Amino acid sequence: MLRVAVPNKGVLSEPAAAMLAESGYRQRRTTSELAVYDPENDTEFFYLRPRDIAVYVAAGTLDVGITGRDMLLETTPTDGEGAVAAEVMTLGFGRSSFRFASPADSPVDEVAKLEGKRIATAYPGLLQRFLDESGIKASVVKLDGAVETACRLGVADAVCDVVETGTTLRAAGLRIIGDPVLASEAVLVRRTGAEEIPQVAQLMRRLKGVLVARQYVMLDYDCPNDLLARATAVTPGLEGPTVSPLQTEGWSAVRAMIRSTDTNRVMDELWELGARAILVTSIAASRI
Repeated sequence: MLRVAVPNKGVLSEPAAAMLAESGYRQRRTTSELAVYDPENDTEFFYLRPRDIAVYVAAGTLDVGITGRDMLLETTPTDGEGAVAAEVMTLGFGRSSFRFASPADSPVDEVAKLEGKRIATAYPGLLQRFLDESGIKASVVKLDGAVETACRLGVADAVCDVVETGTTLRAAGLRIIGDPVLASEAVLVRRTGAEEIPQVAQLMRRLKGVLVARQYVMLDYDCPNDLLARATAVTPGLEGPTVSPLQTEGWSAVRAMIRSTDTNRVMDELWELGARAILVTSIAASRI
């Protein structure tokens, strides 16, 4: 049986459950359920704090888990001793960055000026690792939440926190300084050195299928044969477009996958070339 850890709350919870459901796995009906068994796939899902997921996976208690890259690295030991959880696949949601911020009127307006300062964070491991690598000596103030208020309350001179849009920091009177310490997103994690099992490979294929289905659409159109070369250059597909002759002489039907972000541009180009009956349909699932 495959055992999978899923975030029980926070910004990763709903997208993770939705992606697993799109991959064909049973998910919980209410947030009060702590575990769900899917008999059709012989898989059990455990709903845990995102910060704890990598710990359970590293210990071998669970086979794989979905968490944020920031939380994975925060719980990864730096001494290199023993098995740890490692990122095996990115999942395309929950993107954020780990960044420094200081009060708008503070003289601390660049990372180098953090020397000797107090920095509040909910990720002391990540922050200390960066400070050590950068040769910056500063005091790390560990907080469990509401990091953005630390400067106003006099607990810290700057903060280092996970940022999606920066709105919360700006509302607290802070400004972002320096480049991101880390770019994070939801990832699938697995214990290093774990035995390869078919269920994990199947899960990853299904998740990749969902990612492709979300990123691509299916495009169908009719095209005069004398324009096929130019039209199929616009829609090359993955291994190549499907071209079939129509009953109307001199015309062919073409089908190809294109990136969803290119949809309207490609449709416009095909129309201007002379293609007609241009239709776009979504893809529910895929195996590429």
